[in-house]
Parts: sequence; structure tokens; C-alpha cells
Amino acid sequence: MMTREQFIVQVKNHEKSLRRFLMALCCGDSMLADDIAQESFMKAYMSMATLENPDSFRYWLFRIAHNTFLTHRRSHKLTVDYEEANVICSETESDSAFRYQHLHQALERLPFKVRTSVLLYYMEGYNVKETAEIIDSSQDAVRQHLTRGRKLLKELLEKE
Repeated sequence: MMTREQFIVQVKNHEKSLRRFLMALCCGDSMLADDIAQESFMKAYMSMATLENPDSFRYWLFRIAHNTFLTHRRSHKLTVDYEEANVICSETESDSAFRYQHLHQALERLPFKVRTSVLLYYMEGYNVKETAEIIDSSQDAVRQHLTRGRKLLKELLEKE
């Protein structure tokens, strides 16, 4: 069983990549990504006794975060009109927040499972089998998501 101190070390080791994944999954909405990350960390802490293999902590945490995102998505409509999506700024954000704005906008236009597969595979380095397990899908479906995602992203980003 994992101790509190081991949990803290693991969270520190994987926090940045989890927040990056959630930020992309939330299409650049950093406040929503942070909320879901916090909720995921709390859920992970509360259920750390269920983690059988501490070596699979990162995978386990990403699965919790993905499920937390899905739950949030079901309970809150994540709809933003196009004009609002183009103006993602606030007075407290720096210009560096816009570095990936076109990518986030293109990702937002991908079907949800395609976007999630692309993010887990390309951004977080999970293989097809791990990605399929995290999103509760088949490996063939993930391969199709990746092929479709690459094609759609290329088309969307070339239009920019």
C-alpha cells in the first residue's frame, strides 16, 4: 500500500504532465483544467488503497483524470460560441497563453474520443494499448482515432 509521502512524491512527478493533458483536453481552459486536476488528485488520494501496483501510478492517475473529465463534461455543457473561443484572454493572462491558441481551437473541433486519443498518444506518450485502456475503447478504435485525428488536425491547421 502506498503511503501519504509516496503519494505526494508521485503527484509531484506527474502533476505537470497531467495538467498539460487536461489543459489540452479542455481546449485551453486553464481554470477548468486546474479544477479537474485538483478533483482528480483528491479522488486519487481517497482511493490510493485500491492502487495495487505503485509503478502504474501515472497510468492510474490519468485514468482517474479522464473519468473525472467525462463526469464533468456530462454534468456541465462545455459549449462556447466561436466568437468567445477566439477571445480566450483575460487581464491576468500573459501573451504566452496564446502560443497554442490555434492548436487548442483545432483540437476543440475534433470529436471527443479522437481528441483524447491524440492527446494521450502524442502528447503524453501512452502506447495504443494504454490509450485504449484509459479511454475504455478497443485498440483498433484508438488506431482509427489517431489516423482520423492526424488528418483532421492537418486540415484544420492548414486553414489557419
